[in-house]
Amino acid sequence: MGGIKGLVLRGSRNVFTVRGETGGSAHGEMECRIKGKILKEMEGYYNPLAPGDRVRVEVDPLHSQRGLILGVEERRNLLTRFNQKGQKSQILGANLDLVLCMTSPLAPPFRPRFLDRLLVQAEIAGIKPVIICNKYDLYTEKNPDTEERLEDFCRIGYQVLRISVTTGFGMDQLRSLTAAKASVLLGQSGVGKSSLINALVPQRNEKTGALSEKYNRGNHTTTLSRLIQIPPSSASSASGWIIDTPGIRRMVPDGIKPGELILYMKEFAGLAGLCTYGLSCSHRREPGCKIMEAVAAGKIHEGRYDSFLRITDELAGL
Repeated sequence: MGGIKGLVLRGSRNVFTVRGETGGSAHGEMECRIKGKILKEMEGYYNPLAPGDRVRVEVDPLHSQRGLILGVEERRNLLTRFNQKGQKSQILGANLDLVLCMTSPLAPPFRPRFLDRLLVQAEIAGIKPVIICNKYDLYTEKNPDTEERLEDFCRIGYQVLRISVTTGFGMDQLRSLTAAKASVLLGQSGVGKSSLINALVPQRNEKTGALSEKYNRGNHTTTLSRLIQIPPSSASSASGWIIDTPGIRRMVPDGIKPGELILYMKEFAGLAGLCTYGLSCSHRREPGCKIMEAVAAGKIHEGRYDSFLRITDELAGL
């Protein structure tokens, strides 16, 4: 099929901004529409394309900054979530190396169960997740639960970065991590995603918002997911790409059945099928349940076990 190759930066409905690429060089940004009503590769999804997708574009002969999207290239991976409004899989990003799961210790409050859901979705997609705790300068001894849970995430094998966009603490490590990689930044409103983008890409000057005093949570300042190029932080580093996403208030895991959840929670997976009742065990009350035994022994955190039960119930109700 003809046309040039392009990288989807952002899109809404049937209009997408695509960075055209020919022979390894940029062709400039183009406003593109999908040729026909729907791409055959995207049937069954809430949105036909997402930032990070690579597409084939037919450039308008009369306007070099416009074109028609002919098709989407085969993806390395897809990060999705279940869109309850459309009752379909919603694509958050494509062709990713990292899922940056951003949280904060105090403002808004630390929500480990929300992190659990982001981690599950990253595991489903087969993309490495990294937990980023921003505003770490606000951490005090009065809030030990945050550190205890972060340490537990480390214990079970997740990388955790403690940073402060305000003071710059930990930012060099984050810049090194994202160099030459494609990342997606996920988190609830108010955790500082736009501020982080400003720190990584100063020329963007993204709008940032204050917390709602009534609910101690953020207000949406990013309304549309977009792929942004991160410039090299030094002469020896390479540029990367990051997808900035709107704040997520509810994350419903996508692409698995209730009984499969155990396979996508790190410290649970090795116990799958070992219970007395095997794979039919509900892990709630049965004698000989290895999951419940691991919780009692402190090998599985009670909070993670609670997340497991809640997500299982939610998936069963979809």
